[in-house]
Amino acid sequence: MLTTQEQLLSFEEYLAYQDDTDNRYELVDGRLELMNPPTFRHILVAKFIESQLDEQIRRLILPWLCFREAGIRTGWRKSRLADLYVVTVDQVTDILDQSAVCQTPPLLAVEIISPESIKRDYRFKRSEYAALEIPEYWIIDPLEKKVTVLFLEEGFYEESVFIGEQQIKSLAFSELALTVQQVLNVGK
Repeated sequence: MLTTQEQLLSFEEYLAYQDDTDNRYELVDGRLELMNPPTFRHILVAKFIESQLDEQIRRLILPWLCFREAGIRTGWRKSRLADLYVVTVDQVTDILDQSAVCQTPPLLAVEIISPESIKRDYRFKRSEYAALEIPEYWIIDPLEKKVTVLFLEEGFYEESVFIGEQQIKSLAFSELALTVQQVLNVGK
């Protein structure tokens, strides 16, 4: 993770920031942090989860949308790029033509661990997402071969860890029938 500049940006300046590259940045305490490009496995897992959640949304006729690699405003000068999140249609109706950064808490956020994101996803995003009151947060960890599902309880996350052939339990998607192994085998 590289810091690109020392000038502190407001959230609004971050939304308008352009450096004429394909680089993607998170805003952390007013500083731009360059995000490494994801691995192909990372992309495949994100696509797979997105397709599974989209299928549930369609089947249950839920007024929800699933987005990959869009932003979540997590503070005054903070914005994170989530691997995946689910929001209500109403949350984005009025901002369709603005930068893809949700400014209200998603129903569910999903992060996929890579070697350089361990601390960011397990520690920093966990505390920021809890403070934002995101009700459910998944951490998919191919390195440790597990999925951690965090449910918000009285301002803090309670976690359940799933491995192997265990079915991932979700409050937002209670009918989802997906095992950790299915998720981790994507791309094989």
